[in-house]
Amino acid sequence: MREIVLDTETTGFEPSEGHRVVEIGAVELWNHLPTKKTFHVYINPERPMPQGAFEVHGLGDDFLRDKPLFKAVAQDFLCFIGDAKLVIHNAGFDMKFLNAELEWAGLPQLPMDQAIDTLAMARTKFPGAPATLDALCRRFGVDNSAREKHGALLDSEILAEVYLELIGGRQPDFTLTGPDEMHAKPSATLDASWRPRPRPDPLPSRLTEAEAAAHAEFVATLGDGALWRRFD
Repeated sequence: MREIVLDTETTGFEPSEGHRVVEIGAVELWNHLPTKKTFHVYINPERPMPQGAFEVHGLGDDFLRDKPLFKAVAQDFLCFIGDAKLVIHNAGFDMKFLNAELEWAGLPQLPMDQAIDTLAMARTKFPGAPATLDALCRRFGVDNSAREKHGALLDSEILAEVYLELIGGRQPDFTLTGPDEMHAKPSATLDASWRPRPRPDPLPSRLTEAEAAAHAEFVATLGDGALWRRFD
């Protein structure tokens, strides 16, 4: 199962007010393990960064001026995410910006049911407790010491760890395949179509004749209603 943990940085809070995406960061999970495959891009928002955003993003107008426009990277972004579930903290915020950018670029929008909202998950699991990404890092002991400034890729990497804790631990399905192996050959090492099948030839019995005789003698002492007699 492929999932993409995703985060964006923007110039403000509402695309309807002309605010734009300035950074997208995403990391790939395969069966809940990171594959080390990532997508990261800075974007020229075609508008000045608002006052105060420099401290939040660590980005500035000069830095973003020569970066590509969203429409130039949109197709690469869509190819990276494909039809995978998108794991996002406060998914409604990021999805409205991504869909606004996709609409302005003349591309299909992302369905909301493609997103998994870790903010909603945390509020359901820990009602009344703080559910910010930093608060969840403290709860689960996830190291976020490098998060001095918000950055989409760094936040996605941190969110991936938090998400795995929210769903029950960092290896919820106890797979023994390492992330490097999955990154190299995901289709070969984790075939989603595999199903267990009966053995073509039954394994030979390891019960000795003496053991079989001792068992029969014991069952005879239990009377006609013994469970083992029903399967003779």
